[in-house]
Amino acid sequence: MPAYSQNLRDQVLDALEREERPSRIAQRFVVSRSWVYQVRDRLLKDGKRTALQVGGYRRSRIEHLQMTLSSWIQEQSDLTLEEICARLSELGIKIQVTAVWHQLDKWGLSFKKNPARQRARTRRRAASA
Repeated sequence: MPAYSQNLRDQVLDALEREERPSRIAQRFVVSRSWVYQVRDRLLKDGKRTALQVGGYRRSRIEHLQMTLSSWIQEQSDLTLEEICARLSELGIKIQVTAVWHQLDKWGLSFKKNPARQRARTRRRAASA
């Protein structure tokens, strides 16, 4: 659902400045009363008359820790994603396992793979006589 127009927001805020009741404003502009309160609260809290940004680029909370995470993985190659999340929470960063996995994948860091234990391969048939 797209955001309401800026013109409508301005009209609602102007009506609030004239001290009209939010329920009356909601009826007149055919919006919900709770939306009128949300617009008012955003103006009072942040001083902004515009809508919140929808979508867009989000920066990772662990982007600046690439060297730290790669050193953890080098020191302990069997480190699990849950253990990485636990270590990050000790640093004060609460993050989900999937977010850690996506960032590690973005950096090209992989773990739990070494020459001694590679992917399972299918056995070739023994040569027939």
